[in-house]
Amino acid sequence: MSSDNHQRAANFVRDAVRLLVDNEDAVSVTVVAGRQNVVLEVVAAASDTGKVIGKKGIHADAIRRIIHAYSGKVKTRYIIEIVE
Repeated sequence: MSSDNHQRAANFVRDAVRLLVDNEDAVSVTVVAGRQNVVLEVVAAASDTGKVIGKKGIHADAIRRIIHAYSGKVKTRYIIEIVE
């Protein structure tokens, strides 16, 4: 598993989330690499968490689907967790 691929995934998620929120500077994505999975922990301002998730989770689901497609390309399983 390449840390370059992990950073590319984290940068994509960070940029996508920044487009959704009001406080862009509060957005951060932390990469936690395990043996079989890579967890991308997304942190946003408390007032923006709902915007990241979206109604019925539609925004979070869309970001997860794109990262899932990327996962197949790089043969790594990414999990996105939105930290509240």
